[in-house]
Amino acid sequence: MCQYSAVDGLASDYHLVHLGRFAMGGFGLVMTEATSISPEGRLTYGDVGLWRDDQRDALRRIADFTHAHGARFGVQLGHAGSKAATLPPWVTEADRPTDGRWEIRSVTDQPYAPGWQRPRALTAAELEEQLRDWRAAACRAAEAGADVLELHMAHGYLLHGFLSPISNTRDDEFGGDRDARMRFPLLVAEAVRGQWPEDRPLFVRLSVVDNGHDGIDLEQTVEFAGRLKAVGVDVIDCSSGGIGGAYVHGLGPGYQVDWAAEVRRRAEIRTMAVGHIVDAGQADKIVRTGAADLVAIGREALVDPAWPIRAREDLGQYSDRDRFTLLPVQSRSWIAKRRRQLDSMTTPRERRA
Repeated sequence: MCQYSAVDGLASDYHLVHLGRFAMGGFGLVMTEATSISPEGRLTYGDVGLWRDDQRDALRRIADFTHAHGARFGVQLGHAGSKAATLPPWVTEADRPTDGRWEIRSVTDQPYAPGWQRPRALTAAELEEQLRDWRAAACRAAEAGADVLELHMAHGYLLHGFLSPISNTRDDEFGGDRDARMRFPLLVAEAVRGQWPEDRPLFVRLSVVDNGHDGIDLEQTVEFAGRLKAVGVDVIDCSSGGIGGAYVHGLGPGYQVDWAAEVRRRAEIRTMAVGHIVDAGQADKIVRTGAADLVAIGREALVDPAWPIRAREDLGQYSDRDRFTLLPVQSRSWIAKRRRQLDSMTTPRERRA
């Protein structure tokens, strides 16, 4: 979940505390927000980046802390494309800093939506430069100690812009039919896989369907997922939307899980389910029934950074011996003492109180 709180792409003490609390709360994998491969690829001026070595070093501190508390550390790489140079949700145009707008680049010169900044279409030569940026950012992520790397190809950002027939109206080798639209995102995945250590998983986040019915659909995503698997991608993170007007697919608890299940079954690749997954029973059922291999918790984790600890207790997946082992050692005895006191109460009303 983007925090828009970096300065010049540098993760700060804020990010250490923000991400570190999830490791302390028992999560198995802690993933950064979308981390830009280049200055012009930032969604806002407050995005974290990995286009310089000092940005790598700032993330290494967070990776080290995450590892020290028993979790794996993941970096999500992205380029915002036609959605770049926007503002954090709490900042108005009147408060935009002087360095808060820049020339943006995308699949075509069409703005993301009416009233948005007009990008400049990337040339074929610039796409070659982009591949170098993706490779370099992947190398820095590995050097920072990331255990997992995810490429953001969803939500209207650059690589999604190439994939969607709505946004990709190019007339060169990177636009036109389905195969041509897939070409550059596949080159990115292949280039990154060549730099990313073989023993570390590579995820790709996709919008399985576009907002409307005239864009990317499940059939196209299944085909693309199969091609990603062929170049070494391990997991498809199944989201949706970002291009094509109003969202028409309906919202509700776990509304994207069925897509994760279909991609998993038909492309024969591991998937991660996301979207309105809020309670332990819901998450457990997704994995237990084989709808997805992983579940990602976003907004719910912002409310409760110790979500896994509560989930473990809700599911009864512990013995008395390991009941609180997901907690940092500094906290366990205090929580165990409180639990013993609660368990000694004789009535349900007293326990609830």
